Amino acid sequence: MISPAPHGPRSVPPVLAYDGDCGFCQASVDRIRDLAAPALEAVPWQFLPAESTAPHLERLDREVLLLRGGTVLAGGADALARWLATSPSAAYRTLSAVLRLPGVRVCARVVYRWVSRNRHRLPGATPACAVPPRGE
Repeated sequence: MISPAPHGPRSVPPVLAYDGDCGFCQASVDRIRDLAAPALEAVPWQFLPAESTAPHLERLDREVLLLRGGTVLAGGADALARWLATSPSAAYRTLSAVLRLPGVRVCARVVYRWVSRNRHRLPGATPACAVPPRGE
């Protein structure tokens, strides 16, 4: 006998939520999709249910979030590393593992924060890419 599929929060697959208004973010996600083909879906946070994103809007303006429903599983460089871990490519899964090593993780987080703050200056950027100052 086959048991029914679970219906709890763990049965919902995680999704990488990114800023769909940011040209740099969209281009980056598209490039990673083309190269690494992660199994997890990446969706502009603006297209996700408000109940999942509303508690995290300040973070979503600054970083990608790996969400399961309304729960944040990881953010920024950590979320990207976990997204890459779902690639069918051994090379990208290895890159993901390297990005999660303690010393490398610290560097990846610093680089991610710099890119996030400066994404409006990077290739593919639009005025919507500018990160608003904290508290706005």
